[in-house]
Amino acid sequence: MPQVFKIGSYLVYFWVNEGLPTEPIHVHIAEGVPVPNATKVWITKAGKCILANNRSHIPEKALKNIIAMIEADSEDIIAMWEKRFGDVSFYC
Repeated sequence: MPQVFKIGSYLVYFWVNEGLPTEPIHVHIAEGVPVPNATKVWITKAGKCILANNRSHIPEKALKNIIAMIEADSEDIIAMWEKRFGDVSFYC
């Protein structure tokens, strides 16, 4: 899975086999290695994040810090998504 960035033991990545049509832009977060049903975070047009779920059970403080990093790098993440998937749509 394409890694967006790593922070400590957590990976932030795109899952490439989610079916068609491609879902709106989002990243997954897991500790150690990518897994299919990891924590999912939507990225909005404004570059903010919406937590879709925390299936990886990331502690609240760590998740808050990771989300802050995603928001700070949202423009680059959106560009990476567009390069990888060819189209960008937003949850909101």
